[in-house]
Amino acid sequence: MIKEITAQELNAENFINDKVKEIQNVVGDGMAINALSGGVDSSTVTMIGHRALGERLKTVFIENGLMREGEPEQVVGLFQKLGVTVEVVDAKKEFFAALKGITDPEEKREAITQSFYRDVFGRMVKQSGSKHLVQGTILTDIDETVAGIKRQHNVFEQLGIDPKETFGYRIIEPLIQLRKDGVRKVGKALGLPTELFERIPFPGPALSARVIGEATPERIRTVRKATEVVERLLEGTGAFQYMAILHEDRVTGMRDGKRDFGQQIEVRCWESVDARIATPTRLSFDILEKLAGEIIRDVPGIVSVTYNIATKPPSTIEAV
Repeated sequence: MIKEITAQELNAENFINDKVKEIQNVVGDGMAINALSGGVDSSTVTMIGHRALGERLKTVFIENGLMREGEPEQVVGLFQKLGVTVEVVDAKKEFFAALKGITDPEEKREAITQSFYRDVFGRMVKQSGSKHLVQGTILTDIDETVAGIKRQHNVFEQLGIDPKETFGYRIIEPLIQLRKDGVRKVGKALGLPTELFERIPFPGPALSARVIGEATPERIRTVRKATEVVERLLEGTGAFQYMAILHEDRVTGMRDGKRDFGQQIEVRCWESVDARIATPTRLSFDILEKLAGEIIRDVPGIVSVTYNIATKPPSTIEAV
C-alpha cells in the first residue's frame, strides 16, 4: 500500500531532500538513466534525479514519432537553460513497427510499453552501463492500472511485474506518493519554469492514445495538426487538460456541393485537480465554432468536429 502525500500536506523542500537521498542510496556510485518527455511528471523527476546524481544521470528524449509538433526541440532547449543535457534518440521506426496493425487500446498500450522499456531503453541501459531507470510514475497512474480502468505504460511492480527480471534494470519512482497537484508544487520548488510545471498533462503513449484505431504515421500526423489548433485556442481557458481525438469511422461530409467522406475529430477540455474525477469545461459556442472552423480548414480529411460533454466517470480524460 502506497502512502499518499496530498498537495495540502506536502512540504516540497523536505520531499525533494528525502527523494534526493533515496536516489543516492539506491544508485550508489553507479549510473542511472531517465526519459524526459517534457511533461510535468518527467520534468520534475528529471530535476530531482539531477540534483541527486548530477552527470551520473543520463537524460534522453525518445523521439518516438508520436509527440506534438516541435516537442523535441522545445524540451531540449528548455532543459539546456536549466543546465541539463538531453540526448535525443530517434526511435520512430521501432515504435511504428510495434503499433502496426493494432487497434485494441490495451494492446496498443502494451506495444508502446514493450517498445519503450524492453527494446529502446533495454538497449540504452546496456550501452550506458546504468542499472537504474528513474521515472515519473504518480499515484493516479497506479490507481487506474490496478483498478483495471486502463493500463498505464509505466506501471509494473503493482501488477507483479519485476522490471529487473523483465527488462534487466531496476526502476526508481520518486513521485509515486503524489498526484498531479503535488507534482506541480514540487516542480515549482525545483525551479522549473512556469511553462513546464503548469503544463497540461500529456499521456505516456503520446498521440497514439489520441487515435482511436490503428496509430499509423498518417493518422498521427492528422491528430498532431488538430492538437496544435486545440492547444493554441484553449491555452487561455485555464483548464486542467484539453486535447483532440481522432475517431476511427469515416463520416459523411460535404465539400463544394458534393459528398465528401472524411474523418472526425473529437475535442475534449477538462476541469480537474488530480485527474481522478473531471468535468467538461463550459466553453462558449464562439470558441467551439472557432475550433471547428480551424480544424476543418487546417487539418486535411476532417469533415466533422464534436465536443465531449460527459464527465469522468463514466468517461476518462483520454479516449484510449
